[in-house]
Amino acid sequence: MFQALKELIKYRDLFYMLTLRDIRIRYKQAAMGFLWALFMPIVAVAAGILIKQGMATASGHTVDMLGVVSISVKVLPWTFFISSIRFAVQSLVGNCNLVTKIYFPRAVLPLASIAACLFDLAISAVVLVLILCFFHLGVSINILWAPLILIFLVLFTTGLGLALAAANLFFRDVKYIVEIILMFGIFFTPVFYDANTFGQLKIFMLLNPMGSILEALNQSIVLKQVPDLHWLTYAGVTSVSMFCIGMLIFHSKEQSFAENI
Repeated sequence: MFQALKELIKYRDLFYMLTLRDIRIRYKQAAMGFLWALFMPIVAVAAGILIKQGMATASGHTVDMLGVVSISVKVLPWTFFISSIRFAVQSLVGNCNLVTKIYFPRAVLPLASIAACLFDLAISAVVLVLILCFFHLGVSINILWAPLILIFLVLFTTGLGLALAAANLFFRDVKYIVEIILMFGIFFTPVFYDANTFGQLKIFMLLNPMGSILEALNQSIVLKQVPDLHWLTYAGVTSVSMFCIGMLIFHSKEQSFAENI
């Protein structure tokens, strides 16, 4: 794995060029341009508020300010996650001309796709800043946990993306399975609601690494608390493990990519 990482560093210029290419292709012929990076999170936040309002009305409550901000904070990383996985899964098959003709560390392709989605996340974070300012929420010292949590998010997403990209090359129905899981995954992840809503059953929500990551972000940014260190540690260990597993799977199968594409 360390050899694979060294190769990636060696080909960092190619990584940069492919990332820039993916960003340009995504927005070059789009009428809204970079506004698409804002449009999707805004729609997702609006949908989340409607769902949360429906749940609140059914229970005789209303959605408060923290509920709206909480949805906003968790929708952005969730959007990054599903976009990254979708693009990463297709990255090898979609660049078959490069995979079969020249040598370079193939991991550059899914990593560039994920980096392009990270660029989208940075743009859409503007929406979050505006929402925080609009509600005069302010920040606390606990927001310093956010960069660490985002690192866990990127590591988990990258590891899973690498593993699925390699799997999709050998089994082309992987992308369809992934689409189904991503479509319904939001209902098994505390994005539009808090894990505490399920009481003692919240453990099943937090065993999902994305659930632990989103809840930690919500605690540090919205609730201004120190994240639950037990679940944060779990998220960190799981993310690092997923990254290592993804790298190992990808690197072990890399020699067979050209003949199976």
